[in-house]
Amino acid sequence: MIAACLWMNEQGLNQGTSGNISVQVDDGILITPSGLPYAHINPTKIVKIPHDAPPDAALAHAPSTEWPFHQRLQAARQDMPVVLHAHPPYCSVLAVQRRTIPACHYMIAAFGGNDVPLVDYALYGSDALADGLAEAMTERHGCLMANHGATVLGETIERAKWRLLELETLARTYLLSSMGGAAHILSDDEMGEVAESFKNYGPK
Repeated sequence: MIAACLWMNEQGLNQGTSGNISVQVDDGILITPSGLPYAHINPTKIVKIPHDAPPDAALAHAPSTEWPFHQRLQAARQDMPVVLHAHPPYCSVLAVQRRTIPACHYMIAAFGGNDVPLVDYALYGSDALADGLAEAMTERHGCLMANHGATVLGETIERAKWRLLELETLARTYLLSSMGGAAHILSDDEMGEVAESFKNYGPK
């Protein structure tokens, strides 16, 4: 988990301490602490919160302020035990413009559908934001968050990292292609072919 946070900043996918990651375990959810520089995090500072109740107020380190949507996504998507959130630059531009990412490239299939959805704006850490993410990610593995950033899901930490990098690449491709004209969007039939071949694609 710590290595994934450091990787996000090294790759330019996140800035400061704004990103966070959670991993589901048998007796709860492990999540990164709030406001602590990644270089200062060690395993003793990773926080464990319940599956379905607020964190203990007496914890030595407070969990990420985004724990509500991590908890909600972990409950809604048992098939995706890793939740990774960040503020990648190109994703954030689209999020500020309140745009989804259509099927401008076949790698959209890495996110479980023919587009990457946009979650309506809500205050960070709020139940409204958690509700929006849970709804958007019912059948998706990634989304943009209006005026905020992006979140991806993963079967493993490595697959979550892969999706975050691919999502930022897609956002960049879509934005830059729009500068020279309208991006050509793949049809549902074309994306259907890709989805079939994508079933076992990506890192394990």
